[in-house]
Amino acid sequence: MFRFTKALRALGSIARNPWLLNHVLATDESAWQRQALMHSSRWGVLVGGLPVLPLTILLSSAGETVRPFAFRDGGSLPTDLALLRALARRSPRCRYFEIGTWRGESAANVAEVAAAVYTLNLSAAELRARQLPERYIELHGFFSRPLANVQHLYGNSATYDFAALGHFDVVFIDGDHQYEAVRTDTRRVFEYLVGPQTVVVWHDASRQPGQPRWEVLAGILDGLPTAASGQLVQVSNTLCAVYLPAALSTSPPDALAEPVPYFEVTIKATS
Repeated sequence: MFRFTKALRALGSIARNPWLLNHVLATDESAWQRQALMHSSRWGVLVGGLPVLPLTILLSSAGETVRPFAFRDGGSLPTDLALLRALARRSPRCRYFEIGTWRGESAANVAEVAAAVYTLNLSAAELRARQLPERYIELHGFFSRPLANVQHLYGNSATYDFAALGHFDVVFIDGDHQYEAVRTDTRRVFEYLVGPQTVVVWHDASRQPGQPRWEVLAGILDGLPTAASGQLVQVSNTLCAVYLPAALSTSPPDALAEPVPYFEVTIKATS
């Protein structure tokens, strides 16, 4: 009886506040998976995730040196940063834009190989309004602030005026990973920042390489414009989904595939 009463109260709360349903769905991966699979005919989504593009197709034969890399909570995998560097190298005088700065590792990595880097994050005042720790706020842009070719922009990606920025060669979306935020960021990026040759990368589209994060994928797929004519893939050995303007060879997702290729990692402290 107690459980029944509790369930009725929960349903009543959702009826009065429909936005609470998003919190219920966020805990239900199967619901997000079903929503993502509705796009299977257009984007090739399978029950195991997006078609898989080998990371090695995008890397040069010399590989990539990732720096800086903090090995701290909330960061990217080394392979995520290697992917961003490799994509930036493919565009002469690359213009790169990212949503979500944090310590500035991704911006600093790309700044070594791109001509201009723009990074958008909530302002310190907005972060304080969300009652986030002062030390956390101070660490934003730790690696990227000193770099001359990195421009730090401040605002909410859901409302920021992107119109004057023009198109970019590479866009990296790594902000709020809830469905509605991902959908909105995707829609607005394609509306204002994406040109015919733009590559778009979403971070945390997987929980681990080969393990889809279905809420994020649903947000991506629901946010993509119907006119987008490129290819959507997950990149092997990374947490990233990527939109490519021209199709490359992919394979179906296979969580139990042999771990090849594998990589060599050299670790050296620089400070």
